[in-house]
Amino acid sequence: MVPRDMPFYLMKPTLIMVYLIPLLILIPFAHSFFLNGCPKCGDMDVPYPLSTNDNCGNPKYKIHCNKTIGLEFISADGFYYKIVSINPLANKLVIRPPIIEKDTCQSSDLHVGGFKLEDDSPFTISSHNTVLLFNCSKNILLSPLNCSASSICRQFEEEKSMCMGSLCCSFLKDASMTNHRIRVRVEGCTAYTSMVDIKPGASIDSWNFGIELQWLPPS
Repeated sequence: MVPRDMPFYLMKPTLIMVYLIPLLILIPFAHSFFLNGCPKCGDMDVPYPLSTNDNCGNPKYKIHCNKTIGLEFISADGFYYKIVSINPLANKLVIRPPIIEKDTCQSSDLHVGGFKLEDDSPFTISSHNTVLLFNCSKNILLSPLNCSASSICRQFEEEKSMCMGSLCCSFLKDASMTNHRIRVRVEGCTAYTSMVDIKPGASIDSWNFGIELQWLPPS
């Protein structure tokens, strides 16, 4: 047992390492959680490097604090998506997909071409997203998508009474670090939604609707 009044410089090297190793392990986490972190937005924490103003976080990781809605993610085209969860240890957050208008089967972000990140953004779309596309033109059949009758987008259409009778397709986002877009357009598909970590055969009630984004730590 080390005496409480023993000077640090008199301790044996092995004892010094015992004290230093836990501190070295905790330093990165302390930086993420306490240094330059932004104030809460509603009931959600804003961990570093996410930034809601110029005085906290890292400006490259800018998000928006809406006093009524809560935290929002801003796309490259200036469209706002509500942030539903943040996992600072995994460097990930999940945003809510856009609303699909029932009458027209169009996503609310159709006018900006869907979800898009800047090419040099520290955020990318993770490979845990299964994307469903609706009201697609036949031209989309040339793409490597699942547009068959067994595609899970059919299950969504039937159970949600959404976009019935239109051509729909599904695909799993790849793991590319330049994965910056979910595209919709009149000439292709006009609506989409996304689920995170969907399990094969799972009921629609268990689907976790959202678009998961991951970010690279500041260099």
